[in-house]
Amino acid sequence: MWAVCKKEFRQFFSSLTGYIVIFVFLLLTGLLLFVFPDTNVLDFGYASLEKFFDLAPWVLLLLIPATCMRSFADEFRSGSFEILQSRPLTFWQIVNGKYLAALGVIAIALLPTWIYFFSVQQLATESGMDLGATAASYIGLFLLTSVFAAIALCSSSFTSNAVVSFIVSAFACFLLYTGFHALSQVSAFPAGADYYIDMAGIDFHYRNMSRGVITVRDLVYFFSLIAFFLTLTRINLQKR
Repeated sequence: MWAVCKKEFRQFFSSLTGYIVIFVFLLLTGLLLFVFPDTNVLDFGYASLEKFFDLAPWVLLLLIPATCMRSFADEFRSGSFEILQSRPLTFWQIVNGKYLAALGVIAIALLPTWIYFFSVQQLATESGMDLGATAASYIGLFLLTSVFAAIALCSSSFTSNAVVSFIVSAFACFLLYTGFHALSQVSAFPAGADYYIDMAGIDFHYRNMSRGVITVRDLVYFFSLIAFFLTLTRINLQKR
């Protein structure tokens, strides 16, 4: 498993693609947070990274599928998946190795954003930011992107075309992130049903954690989604 993880990790940073993805993420979030009007934290009037945690999922919704779209698609297209199968590795080890590599890339992309926290903290004139709430928001963002990575990895296991993998995974991430919330706004549902429909979406649980509240319900939801998509990936590989 670790051999697959290291191979994927090295392959991601062996070209400019990996660095460009991380640079684009940091550039976009930095511009949205400190430069562009309407999202500029300097115009907020108080020290908060709320705008960052609202906007980051939308940027990562596209960047993570772009990062993971080649994970299995290129293996199928080039025929190297057969070579990978000949190694003493189980399907779970292959899937988990690639997934851990994706999580490593995500962690590297999110780590520099702590500069935003320290910058806003220094600009605050009074008490500053709530460290506990910010840490909980980062945990929520990491779990959300972990789900995106599991979805992208699963999509990549269905096709040998990286572009198709990207489109399918980006759409699936978008649907799970905001689709249930949009559906819950439909007035046709009886009272109370809209709450449970909203609860089925990622956005509901991510918003809870972005408020600084970490509950067992939210953690179970995220880990269940990750387990579901990774299991689906393993089943699909086994069929091949």
